[in-house]
Amino acid sequence: MITLVLETATYHGSTALLQDATPIGEKSVAMRGREHEALMAAVGDLLEDAGVKPPELGRIVCGAGPGSFTSLRIAAAIAKGLAVATGATLVPVSSLLLLAASREPVKTGRVLATLDAMRGEHYVQLFDVDAFGTPRELDAAARVASERLEEIARDHGAEVIGPQQSDKTLVVPHARGAARITKMIESTEPADLAAWEPGYGRLAEAQVKWEAEHGRPLMAQ
Repeated sequence: MITLVLETATYHGSTALLQDATPIGEKSVAMRGREHEALMAAVGDLLEDAGVKPPELGRIVCGAGPGSFTSLRIAAAIAKGLAVATGATLVPVSSLLLLAASREPVKTGRVLATLDAMRGEHYVQLFDVDAFGTPRELDAAARVASERLEEIARDHGAEVIGPQQSDKTLVVPHARGAARITKMIESTEPADLAAWEPGYGRLAEAQVKWEAEHGRPLMAQ
């Protein structure tokens, strides 16, 4: 099966093609917002370079967050549009899981995967990584104060990894990481295309400001 993977939890977006569990191509792009959106073009170039026609896609994997609100929405829109157009199934995958699966070179042991949640907080999740680079979840994702990252990692005998870490532990979630978690992807139920949305982790800044100004939830009837 040919799988297209999209990951945009940070401002470094990526896309990859897998033939079963083998990567056959990848592209990376900067996520700069709607006016400079380059992810769809990267997907087109990736398919062309690999000689793959859209109808040949059997599955689309999309990083489901948490992460950048706008970037996640762009990837989700592309993933859902391609799934509708091609008939491919759509499988959402945690961006923290993709982060833990993206480390190069592979290093075994416990890691605390982290993504900046802004406002002095980080999204975190604890994983155990095996010799093949495949992460196993040890707990649920959470949002914690950034100052607690080292404390949490120390309590669990883990190493902090993520986009904001030092050169040694700087890891950005990348679409190619899906190759290391194909068994998990294969066992995951496809998303309902009409209802699925990424898990942003928190409300968008614009929504927070609107609700503070109006004194009520945005979706209130």
